[in-house]
Amino acid sequence: MLSEKIVVVTGGAGLLGRKFCIAIANQGGLVIVADNNIKNAELVASEIQSTGGKAEAKILDITNTTSVENLIDSLHTQYGHIDAVVNNAYPKNKNYGKKLEEVNYTDFCENLSMHLGGYFLVAQQFALYFSEHGGGNIVNLSSIYGSMAPRFEVYEGTSMTTPVEYAAIKSSINNLTRYFANYFKGDGVRCNALSPGGIFDNQPESFLNRYKSHCGLKGMLDAEDIAGSLIYLLSDASRFVTGQNLIVDDGYSL
Repeated sequence: MLSEKIVVVTGGAGLLGRKFCIAIANQGGLVIVADNNIKNAELVASEIQSTGGKAEAKILDITNTTSVENLIDSLHTQYGHIDAVVNNAYPKNKNYGKKLEEVNYTDFCENLSMHLGGYFLVAQQFALYFSEHGGGNIVNLSSIYGSMAPRFEVYEGTSMTTPVEYAAIKSSINNLTRYFANYFKGDGVRCNALSPGGIFDNQPESFLNRYKSHCGLKGMLDAEDIAGSLIYLLSDASRFVTGQNLIVDDGYSL
């Protein structure tokens, strides 16, 4: 479905990013594993190449304009075109993840600047490139908690929570997606959001059980459960889909 397409995945060496990169390569795309940890990015690229897939590791800091511009310039020089970017990186500061009453103003603003600001920067620079070179595709990773209030009761008895920064960031990403889709409408630039439910990462059993009680069949999802929807949004099968938010959560948000 992605034959001959060049797709950049920011945060490509992470939990979701790695599986996204593998899925893109499996569909015939050349995936650019873009990450601020170049060693981990190279490991993912090598893993894909070892099974016959096409992948290349690139250094990227989504909060740095020069870094984003350099990536776009180098890829255009090397390949002559870029087809899509997946805004997937998850930057956060050392204090991220505290409960509401423990979050201070500085940390709140810094985390929004890094994550939401980074997504804006990537979307802005790639959209401008796409509009000048015949079109392109942006997929922003959002979350169900960008569209609904957190279910705080599922975290009872654990040290976990949904950070208030996360809710603010992901809801903003949803509207940023619509803004970009409308702003570049007519330029051949598509922009959509993909909103996963919870992703399994060895969370406490009590949390997993409470979470699953709100779902249909599985509960917490694996990265592979999201990858098919990403491939759809990146492919020509969705060529007339723009400004939308695709929720994949096994019914958790219903």
